[in-house]
Amino acid sequence: MPFDDDQRRLPGGRGTGERAINLPPAVLWLIGINVAVQVLRQLLGEQADQEIILRFGLVPAAYTTESGQDLFSLLVAPVTYQFLHGGWMHLGINMLTLAAFGAPVERLLGVRRFVLFYLVCGAFAGLVHILVYPESPDPVVGASGAISGIFGAVLMLMRYVGSLTSLLPVAGIWIGLNVFFGIFGGTPGAGGESVAWVAHIAGFVFGLASIRFFAPRTS
Repeated sequence: MPFDDDQRRLPGGRGTGERAINLPPAVLWLIGINVAVQVLRQLLGEQADQEIILRFGLVPAAYTTESGQDLFSLLVAPVTYQFLHGGWMHLGINMLTLAAFGAPVERLLGVRRFVLFYLVCGAFAGLVHILVYPESPDPVVGASGAISGIFGAVLMLMRYVGSLTSLLPVAGIWIGLNVFFGIFGGTPGAGGESVAWVAHIAGFVFGLASIRFFAPRTS
C-alpha cells in the first residue's frame, strides 16, 4: 500500500504513525493496571497494603476453614490476586514476560478472548494451588499463573510452524525449573517467599490444553 506524503517511512521501515511500543491493547492495559496497583499499594502504606493482600490475595485457608473472610473477597480473590505482586522485581519479571508472550496470543484471540483466557488461566492456577495446599494461611499473589497459561498457549501455537514433539523438551525443562525453585526457593515470589510452583504448572497446562477452545473458529 503506497504511503501519503505525511506517512513517510522511518529508517528500518517503520511508519511515523506507528506506536513506539508496539504491543496490542489488552497487554498494554494489563501491564498498566498491574503497575498502577503496585504504585497505589506503595502510597497507601504498609498496614493498608497488608490488609489488601489478606483480603484480595488468594489465601487457601480462607476457603477451607472458618477464617471469617467475607463472601465478596472469596469470590473476587481468584481474579484480584493476579494484580497483586510481592514487590517491584516480582512485578517487573511478570510484566516483561507478559509483553513477550502475550502479544502473539492476543493478536490471535483478539482483545476480549485474550483477557478472558488470561484471567481464566490465572483463576484455574489459583484453584489448583488451593486444592494442593488447602490449609495454607499464606496469601498467593502475582500474575505468574496467568502468564504461565499464556506461555503454554504460545508453545501450542508454535506447533503450527514446527513440530510439537520438538517443543516437549522446552516444556519439560520449564516445568522442572518451576518444581526445583518451588522446592528450594531462589526466585522472587509473594513477599520474597518461595515460588507457588503448583500454580505455575497448573496455569501452564491449562493454557496448553485450552487455547484451542478460545481461538476464533475459521471457516
